[in-house]
Amino acid sequence: MNKIIIVLSFCFLIVACENKNSHSNHEEHGQAKAKIESFYTCPMHPQIKQDEAGKCPICHMNLVKVEIDNSAMNDEKTSAPPKKQWQCKDYPEVTSDKEDVCPIDGTPMIVVSHSMAGKEVARVNIRGAQLEHFRPTFFSVSPMRMRKEIRLLGSVLPSEEKESNIPARIPGRVEKVYVESTGAYIEEGVPVLDLYSPQLITGGEEYLLARKNYEKNRSKSFKDLLRKSEERLRLWGIKDWQMKEWYKAGSIPRSITIYSPSTGIVQVRNASVGRYFKEGENFFELSELSSVWVQMDVYEQDAGLVKTGQKVRMEFTALPGSKVEGEIDFISPVLNPKSRTLNVRTTIKNPSARLKPGMVADATLEVKIEGEPLVVPRSAIIDTGKRKVVWLKSSERSFKATQITTGFESEGYVAVLEGLSSGDEVVLQGNFLLDAQAQLFGDYGKSQDSGHQH
Repeated sequence: MNKIIIVLSFCFLIVACENKNSHSNHEEHGQAKAKIESFYTCPMHPQIKQDEAGKCPICHMNLVKVEIDNSAMNDEKTSAPPKKQWQCKDYPEVTSDKEDVCPIDGTPMIVVSHSMAGKEVARVNIRGAQLEHFRPTFFSVSPMRMRKEIRLLGSVLPSEEKESNIPARIPGRVEKVYVESTGAYIEEGVPVLDLYSPQLITGGEEYLLARKNYEKNRSKSFKDLLRKSEERLRLWGIKDWQMKEWYKAGSIPRSITIYSPSTGIVQVRNASVGRYFKEGENFFELSELSSVWVQMDVYEQDAGLVKTGQKVRMEFTALPGSKVEGEIDFISPVLNPKSRTLNVRTTIKNPSARLKPGMVADATLEVKIEGEPLVVPRSAIIDTGKRKVVWLKSSERSFKATQITTGFESEGYVAVLEGLSSGDEVVLQGNFLLDAQAQLFGDYGKSQDSGHQH
């Protein structure tokens, strides 16, 4: 009898344990199920969100079921706030764990702003059966040597280094002007104007008298007087052959012709008949075209890549088929606030004067970006305006959105400065669908970007 009682007690104990385990399993399953929420949406119109399967009311495609695992974000441990760090304002590589002054220039150090790059901002789980409809493509994050061709539009300008003037070397009134207009090309030695100058006429008469005396008496004193009078006339712009003609004629003309001391294009024509000029005022302002400037505009996003010494290839609309290579020799220190462009310049030789000021240049600047940064295709990045996000593959049906910090873009690829590691699988095709589901479900980084837009 006692044996029967013991056996019955043991059986009741086993049944009770099984019931308890069964209840516990059902409870855990219910909790896990509660953490996974699902809905149906259209791949083409992610704003459509329904609780049951069906067709899209817009395009009539079959709705796709999407599951979002809320536990992924809720179960994450809150990371400790980053430790404060200070750095030199102009030397960011110099840092300190406490507030101090910069050891290089003595200026107060500033607090380093900590980046949010690498922060997970959303997570989406998709059932295995739904992967037949949702077929994402991936890109493995990897380092790459980046190069970029920057297209520039420029124009030919006269080189300020080759500018020259034809000044009034002695006071006088203009009697005749031989240069017709601004833009005229004049060569060295051609007549530019006739000048009436009492001072110049007096100097010419002194020259005639000194030469006559020297011809009669070739003493050293007369020779010195002749030499001084000739030097004075040369300084006033008179040629030696003009002096000889005056001596042959035995008189000085009332209007004396002034000849150009240089070659170039007339940029400013100040001389006009009847105008009086003081000593030092310019009759004409010239620009020589043996070498010219080509000034180009660089857009603001590329301004940080341009450096002096870089090679630039140019083609000119007026000279089809002709290619010219130059070197950047000047970069403006100020960005144009209206066009948001930076002026850069190259100087090129123009011995035949084929290039004229005002001609348009189509230029290409090839830039090699230093190092081998990690890159992702541009299409993988979702830019909300406040932050940039990529979707990473966590498992075959789990995806997470990660915030990144980007650098320069080149040939469809963007350098990633923070937030990704080499080998990460980034979603290409399908990233906007994942992004839309996370946004529509209302669990997309609420604390960081409540104004997410597409």
